[in-house]
Amino acid sequence: MEDIKQVRKKDLTLLEKTYLPQILGGLWLTFKEMFKPKFTRQYPEEKWTPPLSFRGRPVLVQASDGVERCVACGLCSRVCPALAIEVQANETTELDKERYPEKFEINMLRCIFCGFCEEVCPEEAIVMSDEYILTFTSQEEAIFGKEKLLMSEKRLKKRLEFLHENV
Repeated sequence: MEDIKQVRKKDLTLLEKTYLPQILGGLWLTFKEMFKPKFTRQYPEEKWTPPLSFRGRPVLVQASDGVERCVACGLCSRVCPALAIEVQANETTELDKERYPEKFEINMLRCIFCGFCEEVCPEEAIVMSDEYILTFTSQEEAIFGKEKLLMSEKRLKKRLEFLHENV
């Protein structure tokens, strides 16, 4: 059997063992930040306009004909790491598509706004909007159904264009 050499890292010096360089570095960083100009937004009066890359609450895109784009493939619910999305499909003959989501719910208390659902959707039916104000008084209010999730293509035009540019 061959001898396996174990590479040992350099031992810490006496000064490094006291962690003083790290502590002083942290204090220096804090000291520098203390003298930078402060920035405060007066929130209710001054609303923040998020950049196009911002991932706010997920919404379903409603096409111009009033029907959601979703074909109930279920990829969004499978890719969601927080298991916040529930989709139940049903078949239809009236629409241009074979399936539609009979039930589409997102538990906003579970959602971690990762954007995986947006990335995996083949129809660009679920998109991260620019809405960031979410308040609930009960857990039931935090479960968004299709009626709360649907948003017009016109309202989401900038986000959809951003997604097309950054493919």
